[in-house]
Amino acid sequence: MKNNLQHIVIVLLLFITSTVFAQEEMAKGYHLEGDEVIFTFDKRDYFEVTDDVTQERIPIGNESIIIKNVAVSGQFNNWAKDQWIMKQLDEFRYEFRKKIADFTDEFSWEFKFVINEQFWAEPDTTIQNTVSAKDKYGKDLHVYNLKMYNAFVSEDGNTSFYLKGYQNAEKVILAGSFNKWDEQLFQLKKVDDGWFITLQLRPGVYQYKFIVDGIWITDEANPNKIKNEFNEYNSLVEVKAYYTFKLRGYQDAKKVLLSGTFNDWSEDGFKMFKTDYGWKFTILLPSGKHQYKFIVDNQWILDPSNPVKEYDYKGNVNSVCMVR
Repeated sequence: MKNNLQHIVIVLLLFITSTVFAQEEMAKGYHLEGDEVIFTFDKRDYFEVTDDVTQERIPIGNESIIIKNVAVSGQFNNWAKDQWIMKQLDEFRYEFRKKIADFTDEFSWEFKFVINEQFWAEPDTTIQNTVSAKDKYGKDLHVYNLKMYNAFVSEDGNTSFYLKGYQNAEKVILAGSFNKWDEQLFQLKKVDDGWFITLQLRPGVYQYKFIVDGIWITDEANPNKIKNEFNEYNSLVEVKAYYTFKLRGYQDAKKVLLSGTFNDWSEDGFKMFKTDYGWKFTILLPSGKHQYKFIVDNQWILDPSNPVKEYDYKGNVNSVCMVR
């Protein structure tokens, strides 16, 4: 199935299934580095490949298969065999780098590697959480399952988490609704008086907890909590995003105000700033739908540049913006 990849303002985190020989071992198939996802192929991880033409299983060590190129092929590029060509690092290893921002939303995509645009290299049965499928001969085929989350680690991220103390702990993990409560993904760094991590999150309200050496605890410094299904509490964090309202024209107006659901329809509004094209105002907003209007010299008007409108519960028509 073909996926139309779109850029998003707040980029999303990737997490892939991997072979796990020990709990701390780096995932096979790919890993994250900064703002990139790095697909990794190592010839030594595969015992055999599948011929795309004959469906014959061939040992990868067979001298008849001389690797000329390796590509990443999956649902995200319509299973193309000649597009995402990997760079050869040495005799065995290949890699392909892709910006995390090139992937969008919370989807699950299957992928695997293809050699010489003909031979499929599927992960074997020791790979955890792979997706299994049958070929036309009834044999099991396995693919990596690439999952997209709402968050990734970034020093320039918009949300920081800090746990004071616990200096004797060996490991502190951050788990929450933004990464489906993964117990390994976000490991905090130890600092002078506690533990710290910064994430890039899309706007929304998230639940989270810290895991200190296997023990789940709430954020002691955050009073915002909600009861969970275990009759305990999760900490809450709300992430907002900057949104700029623009009103073009009205250069002769003496005063233009912005009013909406975000300021309880205040008649004093937010005073907008005059620009070369008209007026603007930037505000931090939570995710979701917001109704608004402009007040131009005491006259309430809809946003003439925004075709999206709806009635409120009083029967008034208002302009609508969405923050995601």
